[in-house]
Amino acid sequence: QVQLVESGETSVQAGGSLRLSCAASGRTFTGYVMAWFRQAPGRDREFLASVDSTGVTYLHDPLSDRVAISWDNDNNIVYLQMHNLKPEDTAVYYCAAAKHPDATYLYTSWVDYWGQGTQVTVSS
Repeated sequence: QVQLVESGETSVQAGGSLRLSCAASGRTFTGYVMAWFRQAPGRDREFLASVDSTGVTYLHDPLSDRVAISWDNDNNIVYLQMHNLKPEDTAVYYCAAAKHPDATYLYTSWVDYWGQGTQVTVSS
């Protein structure tokens, strides 16, 4: 059974930073791209970043100056780092896996596996 389990800071002050982890298990992820999305209340799920197994990354333009993603292949852990957090970054953050050859923008319909999500709250 495939599992993507997110963990990390849940409450951050504005201007601060966070690092979220996603522990992936249950299959080999060869040929998969790992990604992070987020969903704020009342809004659609938003793509943030993706990474392939070689470490090539794709960052969504609006956030590319504040976001980084990486994949520890040995331990099958995917990280999301964000800095200069703002209250509007408050959302549920989701880890995702999609069978795709390249790190690129991912539509939610392309995702094969989702994590359960982790709430991040940024206070001013």
